[in-house]
Amino acid sequence: MKNILVTGGLGFIGSNFIKHIFNKYNYNIFNVDIKTYAANHNNISEEINQSGRYSLSICDINDTDRLRNLIQKNNINYIVNFAAESHVDNSINNSNPFIKTNINGTHSLLTLLHDCPSIERYLQVSTDEVYGSLTEEDDPFTEDTPIQANSPYSASKASADLLCRSFYETFNYPILITRCSNNYGPNQHEEKLIPLMIKKAKAGKKLPVYGDGRNIRDWIHVSDHCSGIDAVLHGEKIGEVYNIGGKNEVRNIDIVKTILKLLGKDESQIEFVKDRLGHDWRYAIDNTKIQNELNWSPSVNLEEGLKELLKTKK
Repeated sequence: MKNILVTGGLGFIGSNFIKHIFNKYNYNIFNVDIKTYAANHNNISEEINQSGRYSLSICDINDTDRLRNLIQKNNINYIVNFAAESHVDNSINNSNPFIKTNINGTHSLLTLLHDCPSIERYLQVSTDEVYGSLTEEDDPFTEDTPIQANSPYSASKASADLLCRSFYETFNYPILITRCSNNYGPNQHEEKLIPLMIKKAKAGKKLPVYGDGRNIRDWIHVSDHCSGIDAVLHGEKIGEVYNIGGKNEVRNIDIVKTILKLLGKDESQIEFVKDRLGHDWRYAIDNTKIQNELNWSPSVNLEEGLKELLKTKK
């Protein structure tokens, strides 16, 4: 039986990944989470909590002594690092937590590979935002697109990616990096666009949209993202970067209008507000590498995914 350590597993994507792994593999799952405002114990089901194959440690990923003991004691085979500060607006207001968790925390985890030979794979969960911004005429990001981060958040994630690359190139540790597009789905914190718009629309409040709302994002359902990470984690190669995208490029304003339409609400609820500082115009991901090498592709249609999400949102 394999033993997997998931950092940030009480958060949105991490908790969905734990669910995915629990349902697919007979692994022992060790969740490490510092329990920030974005974490929620309810993201982990009672079935998983009571299974005997899951345990939670409230722990900072910068606490290397405690994590080293956990890894060595439990013979951890895989580490998947979801632990991150991820809200761009927060990084603009105060970048310090992003440096501490996203850069220093990643470095702390990587140093554990020196002392923990049981680790067969370390996977860093990153973001397409490290590539910067595209125009509407540009080709989508590939794994060879130069890193050109434009916000403190994306810069901190890019820094973590470069640390991972350096530990692979220097020590030949079994490191992998995935870069995903915008996620949506169950358990997402309400500061993010889709859950925020759903909450405000249902409450009959104004829906704040940055600028003119024409910024473009590629959206992926969190279940597709998790299956993509799974494919990369269990692939044969190490030292690789894989882009994981949903092939759903949509303007922000059209996402908001779709949510209103599905809820039977009027577009008069939309309110355009001052644009965010350094707001990237477009993200788009080329999935060719992961499709060709690992036979992975997204399966959830955006509108169908939104319909299903609305059924679960109060």
